[in-house]
Amino acid sequence: MAHSVIHTDDIDAKNGVFKPLTDPLGVGAFRINQLALPGGAEGPEHDHAGDGQDEVYVVIAGGGTLLADGQEVELRPGHVVFCSPETRRQMRAGDDGLTWVGIGAAATG
Repeated sequence: MAHSVIHTDDIDAKNGVFKPLTDPLGVGAFRINQLALPGGAEGPEHDHAGDGQDEVYVVIAGGGTLLADGQEVELRPGHVVFCSPETRRQMRAGDDGLTWVGIGAAATG
């Protein structure tokens, strides 16, 4: 059995927001990333209808909202959110910013 430990401070953020954790951890079955938006910022609106990817978001710091198919959902640390591939989504940071871990994989079966 293998294991690995990394610290997110050791991972360079792409565009100052996106820290890819999949490869440094050696994960093969799913994708995992840490994302952090500064206060008042918005992530890109998107879905995964094209690649069939389910996503789970685990909010770890700050707060804000998720716009999911036009519905606003409050986010704060401890919230865990699932979005199916066709869900149109956008993360929006509150005044203190928003940090979350995103886990994604194409649905099987």
